[in-house]
Parts: sequence; C-alpha cells; structure tokens
Amino acid sequence: MKKIAIIGGGISGLYFANLLNNEKDFEYKIFEKKDNYNFLEGYGIQLSVNSIKLLNNIGFKNLPASEVSFPSKVNFIQANNSKKICDIDLTQFNDSLNRYTTLKRSTLLKFLFQNIPQEKIKFNSNITKVDNSNGIRISFGDNKNEEFDYLIISDGIFSKTRSLIFNESIYPKYNLNVALRGKLNGDYGCDISIYMGSNSHYVIYPLNQNNEYNFVAIIKKKLSSDKLQNHDLFKSEEFIASLVSGLQKTSQISSKNLSELKSFPVHVSSEFPSLNKKNIFLSGDALFTFPPSFAQGASQSIETANDIFKSIFSGTNEFYQKRIRSISSINNKSKLNHFTFHLSNPINIFIRNKILKYLSKNKKFLENYLGKIYRS
Repeated sequence: MKKIAIIGGGISGLYFANLLNNEKDFEYKIFEKKDNYNFLEGYGIQLSVNSIKLLNNIGFKNLPASEVSFPSKVNFIQANNSKKICDIDLTQFNDSLNRYTTLKRSTLLKFLFQNIPQEKIKFNSNITKVDNSNGIRISFGDNKNEEFDYLIISDGIFSKTRSLIFNESIYPKYNLNVALRGKLNGDYGCDISIYMGSNSHYVIYPLNQNNEYNFVAIIKKKLSSDKLQNHDLFKSEEFIASLVSGLQKTSQISSKNLSELKSFPVHVSSEFPSLNKKNIFLSGDALFTFPPSFAQGASQSIETANDIFKSIFSGTNEFYQKRIRSISSINNKSKLNHFTFHLSNPINIFIRNKILKYLSKNKKFLENYLGKIYRS
C-alpha cells in the first residue's frame, strides 16, 4: 500500500483526500498547521463549471440548494455613476448537471471535511524538514518522523514545505494592491456585479439563497516593506476605513451595510516552480497564485488536485506540462482583467466600455476567453 502525505488542509488538499477515500491501494494523512477549521467564516468564492463537475462527482450536488447560489450573469458597472455597461451570460457555459456557482468558502470546506475520517487529519502540524533523497521522510517539531511514498504540497501561497523542498525561501511578490473583503447587507440580486472604478474595482455576488452577499474590493496601493510586514496595519480600523472611503462607491455601498471587513495585501506568484520528481507535487496556491481578477483560484485548486490524482494513477510525468499551459493562460487573462477594471483616463474608459459592449455578446470571443477555461 502506498502512503501519501498531504501538506495543507485547504480546498486543494481536502479535495485530493476525498478522491483517495475509495482507493484501497493508497493510504493518506493530512497535516494542517491550524488547530481547527472555522466553518463560520462568511467570505465567498466562485466556482466555474470545470470545478463544479469534479465536485459533483464526489457528492457536491447533494448539498442543499439554499447553501449555494447560481448566478446567470456577470454585470459590468461604472462605479462612479452606477451605470451598467453590459453583461455576460454565464448560462452559456453551463450544462444540464453543472452550473456556475457562488457560495461561502467555509461551506465548501465543511463539505470536503465531513468526508475525511478523523484519524486522517493531524492539526497543529509543524514540519521542520523534508528529506526526499530516498523516498520521503518528514520531520516534525515534536521530533517525530514519518515516511511516505508521495508528497502533495498544498499549504498555501507562503508554503513552508515548498521552501524546504527547494532548499531556498520562495516568496510571492506584492502586486501593489490591497484586497478588502467582507459581507454586504441588503438585496443585490442574484447575479455577479463588477464595479469598475479609478485604480480599483469591487465585486458583489450572492453567497446562498438567504440574502447574504460577498463583497471584495481590489485597490491599488503602494506600501513599503515595513508596512507590508506590519500585520496589525491590515487589522486597523483606521486603515480599513481609509480603504472604504477611497473607493468610488455607488449609493448602495457604505460603511453602514458592510460588515466583517478584513484587509490584506495581494501577493501573486512571479514564476512557475517545477519539480522533476514523480512522487512530489505542488497544488493550489503553493503551485501558483493568480491575481484575483478572474475568479479562478478555487476552481484551479480543485482542477490541479484532480490532475495530480490522475498523474499518480497513470504514472505519467505530464502533470506540470499541462498545468503550465493552463496557468499561463489564466494568469495572463487575470492581469488583463485587472488592467481593464482599473482604468482612470476618461478616454480609455470610453473605449473600454465600447469594446466590452461588443465582446460581451461575441460568442466566438467568449468561448475562447472563458469557455475553454470554464469547461476544461
């Protein structure tokens, strides 16, 4: 029986573990640095059809409909005057069984976690060393060691295990933006709305069928190294209030109807780390972190974990080749979206809006830009 160590119990790690549950030839253990899960966190994620199809194969379709939402459109709106520019029909990428879905991240984590036997996950894990010279030997902070045949590294953007494997510190770069995330109170419809402002944009979408909405803003912000390392700054009410006041807000958005606000610097991957080993895989944000302007982070974490699963069973070494192509495409589109959403020059905004109106109805463009990724 082959033993698999999964480092990190986020979306990617838990989904991969779910795939292994019915495989008698594999035994796995999840090592999570946190002491438990918080299933009450309210912020949201978007899942396109590519990941919903994979989740439905492990029972996600049986989740109560009240816990998710199925937006049919993405609305593009001018933030300074609330005028709608155009919309994209998301239903064209759906099929009879799988639909574009929005929900709380904690809802997905709870679904994935409930299928994991308690003895399979070890919380408060502190990995100090990984020796992969002959098999895989993992050392922990309590001076214990365990040996495995495969290692799945999915412990996030600041992955400690990734650095241990490469024998060097690998850090993402700050992309000069701060994210502001929270819940929105009120009725904002059943679709996704992107409000484009000057050097910022924010997105609103439903989390479920209970009138709970996700709010996330991406705001251009230059910060010194000292400020980036000051974690208290991003928790500061004064700093968060300055971010809210700096947004080009519609009359619907104010500090009165925003709650549970949190801010954090946006970091992205600067390069694609590749391993020439058939028994060690990077997944989720540990593999690559995209700019948050294409809403593919969670979906790609799931899709990547699925590719790892297939690679282990097939014994092939094509995983990274396939992922490089997909990640490069999504990364480029995320950067383009970010640039487009943050225009400030009135002439450029006028041209952008004209182009958006045309492309939002162009079937050939939409299939190439979105369909190939959503249905991959």
